[in-house]
Amino acid sequence: MIHSVLVMGLLRILSGVIELIAAVLILVIHDLKTAMLINAFLAIVGPIILVVTMTAGLIGLAGDLSITKILFIVIGVGFILIGTLS
Repeated sequence: MIHSVLVMGLLRILSGVIELIAAVLILVIHDLKTAMLINAFLAIVGPIILVVTMTAGLIGLAGDLSITKILFIVIGVGFILIGTLS
């Protein structure tokens, strides 16, 4: 379980670093079209990080949760992705 928490934390740090790099690029390049492209890239990366982080957490909790609870969590993450991407 501690391994899962470490992986989740490192993934969130990676996500934050990607966001900071994107912000600096937007400010340095100073072009609206490029800024929109960078922002679109972040819209793709965010849900991917979410799914990978949740997967790491679920793997860590697999022995502690019933299959029904895991299924509800997976469905909830699916709803978040549908809401984000639509």
